Amino acid sequence: MAVYLVQHGKNLSKDEDPQQPLSAEGESAVRTIAILARKAGINVSEIEHSPKLRAKQTGQIFQELLQCNAGCREREGIKAMDNPGPVAQELENRNSVMLVGHLPFMSRLAALLVRGDPDDPVVHFENGGILCLGKDEETGNWVVEWTL
Repeated sequence: MAVYLVQHGKNLSKDEDPQQPLSAEGESAVRTIAILARKAGINVSEIEHSPKLRAKQTGQIFQELLQCNAGCREREGIKAMDNPGPVAQELENRNSVMLVGHLPFMSRLAALLVRGDPDDPVVHFENGGILCLGKDEETGNWVVEWTL
């Protein structure tokens, strides 16, 4: 069982564009990570992103380069300030899903899954990077498998 958490790529400021799409640097960095993930054989069954444009663009790049047949869809509940509790419960029954969202949500979700406390961080997220969480077979607890 694997869950992939991704913070969207670097974006333009509100002054540059009110929708804050990915910057050229952000798009390039996400493509690089997605290519590395593909070469490593990462298999994602579905990709879900927050309603923000930069998260959608990040998810679409991963969907294209990882060849995720289920596509990339918008979902609620993973915006920056959302409560990670409902998503954490839902992930108990899902496998190989990639969530693309924002900080502090992604950090809080990872902390809740791994440590049981959303305010006790387990990893420092980087724009466009992937955190892979898996279930320990003996304990059933979530663990950090790897980051890219």
